Amino acid sequence: MTIAKDFSNDGAAMAAREADGDSETEVAPKKVSRNPKRTHAQILEAATAEFMAHGFGGARIDAIAARAMTNKRMLYHYFGDKEALYLAVLEATYASIRTAEKSLDLTHREPEEGIRELALFTWHYFLKHPEFLSLLGTENLLQAQYLKRSQRIAEMHSHFIGELSDVLKRGEAAGLFRPGIDPVSVYLTIAALGFFYLSNRHTLSTIFGRELTAPAAIKAWGEHIVAVTLLSIKR
Repeated sequence: MTIAKDFSNDGAAMAAREADGDSETEVAPKKVSRNPKRTHAQILEAATAEFMAHGFGGARIDAIAARAMTNKRMLYHYFGDKEALYLAVLEATYASIRTAEKSLDLTHREPEEGIRELALFTWHYFLKHPEFLSLLGTENLLQAQYLKRSQRIAEMHSHFIGELSDVLKRGEAAGLFRPGIDPVSVYLTIAALGFFYLSNRHTLSTIFGRELTAPAAIKAWGEHIVAVTLLSIKR
């Protein structure tokens, strides 16, 4: 996490804030929490909503502070600057899905069951967390320039890929899966099928005359993701 900095006398930081379109005039917040953890969480939640709605370029520090019911000075104290706050949002967003995936307990599931549950979990997570897909879209437009700065991303994903690799190896040993399957390719298959569907649901619904967001369609696509993924790795 970015080390907190005091920018009260930092001219460069002040110029950066002005470049973000934020004035130095503080507006008194309606309520300022005296609980540091709560304030940190409120700022992170507010920033997630702001970056989701307006992207990195359109998000404003003033708006984030207002959403969090705090002031800009407190925001700079906890996160440093807009770029560091955006990176913190990205890291928290990825940490949330990786933490939730641990409940699958892939290590103790039968191989086919493990793949099925991972596919359905990912699909349902995408459905419940539109902010995840939105932030992914924003960061890809930026060519992952901020994510590349993270010192946490590689570590949090290595554990997940290790668990998925174990499932595939056990399936191979049982004669269920083809040998030498790349776990990253399997996850990309699952994620791509879900991401494309949801990112293009409105245009695809219009083009093909189908309501792709109808409950029956959503459920059917989840089963389709499972079927395609398993067919791609079975012997």
